[in-house]
Amino acid sequence: EVIPRTLAQNCGVSVIRVLTALRAKHAAAYDEAQDKTGSDDSKQAAFCSWGINGTTGELVDMKELGIWEPFAVKAQTIKTAIESACMILRIDDIVSG
Repeated sequence: EVIPRTLAQNCGVSVIRVLTALRAKHAAAYDEAQDKTGSDDSKQAAFCSWGINGTTGELVDMKELGIWEPFAVKAQTIKTAIESACMILRIDDIVSG
């Protein structure tokens, strides 16, 4: 929820209204997927590509804008965070050693 809130604040739109509308879009997509599959499998039913346009602050389908969050980006972010933490611990060990 931090990313949509930050995008809404930076766009100058009403944060509460936009986040509420976004939650409603996600809930509607979840309900629609459950109706289609007939199951409560949240992994299957929870996919929703609605998000906030960072320029206009409007709710848009991210598939139409061509915006994706691939696994490779998440994996690289985690690797970089681990490497940074290890480096900080090494420096701390040298300084306090």
